[in-house]
Amino acid sequence: VTVRSHDTIPKRNSLKTSNMPNSRLVVADTSPLLNLALIERLDLLTSQFSGITIPQQVWEELTAGEEGLSGLKELREKGFLESVEVERSDLFIEIVQELDLGETAAICYAIERDADLILLDEKEGRRVARRHDLTITGAVGILLRGAKDGEADLEQELTALREAGFWIADDLF
Repeated sequence: VTVRSHDTIPKRNSLKTSNMPNSRLVVADTSPLLNLALIERLDLLTSQFSGITIPQQVWEELTAGEEGLSGLKELREKGFLESVEVERSDLFIEIVQELDLGETAAICYAIERDADLILLDEKEGRRVARRHDLTITGAVGILLRGAKDGEADLEQELTALREAGFWIADDLF
């Protein structure tokens, strides 16, 4: 995977939070970001991470729609979301047979850069990420941590996620 920085966005380490060390590399796919944007809980990302790296393919998926976009654009303008270009390597070509472009690019970047964490929601994407020994969380995991830290009402946020179209098993309630 060949990677080059996209635009002149400040380095992800330039934003600091008290909860997370700046050295963590967190890579995200589209759906966790979009789902948190739809329920207006992007603030949980900034309280839990010092920055998030997204492949350009993920940014293109995010900007293909209008919902939740203003908060995501704001995070990108502040340098919290750093967009990178991910080239089509042999691994990319292999994984894209199973997943969409955003998931494939996020997983390939996370593997290449030995990311500390990847944010993925879809079952198939998680399966591929596990196959490559990546550490995974998603929108629900971020909400769980927010609830543990006293920043979110878990039942209220899970209900909002469901209303936004996110599938959650009944036994979680």
